Amino acid sequence: MGTKETENKVYKVDFVLRHLWHKVSRLYNQKANDYGVTISVGFILLNVEKSGTPSTQLGPKMGMEPTSLSRTLKSMEKDGLIYRKTDEKDKRKVLIYLTDDGVKKRRVAKQVVLDFNDHIISKIPKGKLKTFFEVAERLDEAIDIEFTNL
Repeated sequence: MGTKETENKVYKVDFVLRHLWHKVSRLYNQKANDYGVTISVGFILLNVEKSGTPSTQLGPKMGMEPTSLSRTLKSMEKDGLIYRKTDEKDKRKVLIYLTDDGVKKRRVAKQVVLDFNDHIISKIPKGKLKTFFEVAERLDEAIDIEFTNL
């Protein structure tokens, strides 16, 4: 159970997911490197709202550990991609905003993601893509259930 056999190969769900993510991650890192950033920086750029985003929301959204997130945010601030500002309503909160350079890099990151998605979509028939998203949704639900059982 949990495997698929094809021509003497046995595929495990976790292996296939990790293998595909590794390939996508390498591709995104290569693209990000062309623009002088990392995949983590690109994802942060894509997740910072115009109205500001608390850094505490970024980590869980992106699956980043707090120390990695903190280090990346410091680097982004030093590189002039973001700035921090205390929330006017709740002085305990610090919001992250994109600078003009951050907005420019965000546009590039967004285009890279859109181009990648367009490329993948062009290679997979619509029915199979629909099935992929249905399976992904089921996987997400199954993983959520597994975490609640820990």
